[in-house]
Amino acid sequence: MSAPQDLKARRRERLRYQLRQKGAGRPRLSVFRSGKHIYAQVIDDATHSTLAAASSLDKDLRATLQTGADKDAAAAVGRLVAERAMAAGVSMVVFDRGAYLYHGRVKALADAAREGGLAF
Repeated sequence: MSAPQDLKARRRERLRYQLRQKGAGRPRLSVFRSGKHIYAQVIDDATHSTLAAASSLDKDLRATLQTGADKDAAAAVGRLVAERAMAAGVSMVVFDRGAYLYHGRVKALADAAREGGLAF
């Protein structure tokens, strides 16, 4: 039997393979969620560089959020990463949910990023 970490890594790699096939060279909006915070970054895989990033640990958000581990925090991070990506000249991305289900905080972040102007 495989360890849970191995299964999570397999899900993540399977999703990244599909994103490379269907992404057409667009940057990817990668999401990481921990028990206490949520992080998002727009990554250009061609140059291996981060174009924009935001998290619930940012000073602007931290003052307004009650906690970094709820849907409100995820939505705020989604809006902020969309704003920063648009400032960097990125409007089309592919959404990389990692090994997480598209549900809850991950879905809230994605919806807020769409409202902020990112297309995926």
